Amino acid sequence: MTERASHFPPVVTPDTRLLILGSLPGDASLKAAQYYAHPQNALWRLIGGVLGEDLAQQPYAHRLERLKARGVGLWDVIASAERTGSLDTAIRLPVHADLPGLIATLPNLRAVAFNGGKAAQLGRRILGDRSDLTLIDLPSSSPALTKPFAWKAESWAVLAAFLPDRRHP
Repeated sequence: MTERASHFPPVVTPDTRLLILGSLPGDASLKAAQYYAHPQNALWRLIGGVLGEDLAQQPYAHRLERLKARGVGLWDVIASAERTGSLDTAIRLPVHADLPGLIATLPNLRAVAFNGGKAAQLGRRILGDRSDLTLIDLPSSSPALTKPFAWKAESWAVLAAFLPDRRHP
């Protein structure tokens, strides 16, 4: 049976400099009510590598606090959609998130990074041409993209250039 899935609230502060956008939370994330909860999803390892912090081993609330303290935000390009399972290819009838509205509340935002092809395709369509932001397409952190972790980490490393140089609050 196809169910309608919805995104979570954005994880941002007025100091957010880098916004990472996924497509829509998968089943494991929806059940846990946590971004990137599937144990094989590499997001926490990838962004932890960029930040130089072992986020994957931390409790979820601490992960979010560290992202916010380091100027990183999370959200999704799709507000809701019909989908069976967790794959982006199964997304039907998407309702887009209000990305322009969120971005208007982030005065320090410098870059928007899309976690995977579906997020990039829809996010770029929603945002259009933006001379005020750097838009970055990243390989998906999902285990559905079967490339080696090191290859993904090398691609994600470009995000460090958009972060303030501070390690602790």
